[in-house]
Amino acid sequence: MPPEPTAEKQAPKFGMPRRGGSNGTSGPPSGRGTPPDPQARRGTHPDSQPSGESPLSPKGEVGEAEEPAESRLLGPDDCVDVAAERAATNIDETLDRLDRELVGLVPVKTRIREIASLLLVDRLRNKFGLDSTKPTLHMCFTGSPGTGKTTVALRMAELLKGLGYLSKGQVVSVTRDELVGQYIGHTAPKTKEVLARAMGGVLFIDEAYYLHRPANERDYGQEVIEILLQVMESERADLVVILAGYKDRMDGFFETNPGMSSRIAHHIDFPDFTLDELLSIGDLMLGEQSYEFGPETRDVFRHYLERRQKQPRFANARSVRNGLERARLRQANRLVGSGEGSVGREDLMQILPDDFLVSRVLAGAIPESDADFDPTDDTDES
Repeated sequence: MPPEPTAEKQAPKFGMPRRGGSNGTSGPPSGRGTPPDPQARRGTHPDSQPSGESPLSPKGEVGEAEEPAESRLLGPDDCVDVAAERAATNIDETLDRLDRELVGLVPVKTRIREIASLLLVDRLRNKFGLDSTKPTLHMCFTGSPGTGKTTVALRMAELLKGLGYLSKGQVVSVTRDELVGQYIGHTAPKTKEVLARAMGGVLFIDEAYYLHRPANERDYGQEVIEILLQVMESERADLVVILAGYKDRMDGFFETNPGMSSRIAHHIDFPDFTLDELLSIGDLMLGEQSYEFGPETRDVFRHYLERRQKQPRFANARSVRNGLERARLRQANRLVGSGEGSVGREDLMQILPDDFLVSRVLAGAIPESDADFDPTDDTDES
C-alpha cells in the first residue's frame, strides 16, 4: 500500500496556480514605486488583483505573464486529442495494470472503465468551459473476501489522481477499530485523525456495516457515521470514501442509514471467482515468485481448489495464496529433509503433487461445519 502522508492544505488542483501574494513574490506595494505598465494585464498586482483574475508570472514580476495553457479555455472551433489526454492522465496504463493483476471480474473492470471515461470527458468539457456538476465518486464495493476489492481501490485512487480528482492518490484502509472510540469523547478525534490522513486520496472502510450496532445503545459507531456523512459532502472535492463488505449486510446497513446510501454514487458487486479463474490466479501468483507447477501438479492443485471451495471460510484469491504458501513450506521441507547433497534450479522452482497431496484439504480432515472449525489449526488454509 502506498505511504500515508500527513494531511496538509492542498494547493489548487487542475493546474490552477496560487493567487498572487501567496508565493513570496516581491514588488512595490500599492501606491509606491514605479507605476505599472499601462499595457500590463490588469489586476496582476497582489494588492489590486480581484479574486479569480490572472496570477503573477512564474518569476513574480508584474507584467504580461503568459496564461498557463491548461487554464485557457478552448474556442468552439477547437478540438482536443483524446488519445493525448488518455496518455497524459495514465488511464490506459492503470487499466492495463488492473487487467494484469486481476483475473476475471469483467463486470467490475467494465464499470471502472466507464467511470474513467466519464471523468476524462468531464476533464475535456472543462477545457471548453462547459460547466457541469462535479461527479460524486463515493463508492460501495460488495462481495466475498479475496475478490479483489482492495486492489481495485488502489487502482481507482491512481485513476482519480491522474485525472486530477484527487491531489495525492493514497489509500487509507481501516475497519471499525480504527474509527470507533472506547469512551465518550474518544470517537471524534480518532475518526478525524483517520480522515486527515485520507484527505487527497481514498478512505477504504472494510466491513463498514460494523460501524452501526443498533443493539448496543452505548455504542459510538453512530458518531462515526455522522462525521462521515458531513465530510463526504463537504470534502468530496478531494476525498473519496469506499465502503466494502458482504452485499446482504451492506444492504441492511444502507436501509438503516439512508443518508449514507444517498451519498454513494457507485455500487459495484464483486462476484466470486470460478474454479478456472482461481487456477489462473494460482498460475499468476507462482509466476510472480519464480515458481512453477511440476508435471501433473496443476491437476492436483485444481482438485485441491475444488475441495477447498466447499470448506468453511473459503476466501477466493486469498485462499489460493495461502494454499500456495503452504505448498511452498512443504516443498522446502521436502528439499531440505531429503538428504540429497545438491539441488538444481528446477528443483527450487517446481511445486510437485506431493506438496498438495499431504494437505489436510485433500486428506479430508477439514470439518464441514463452522462450529467445529478451529482457525488456529493447520486445517485453516483460507
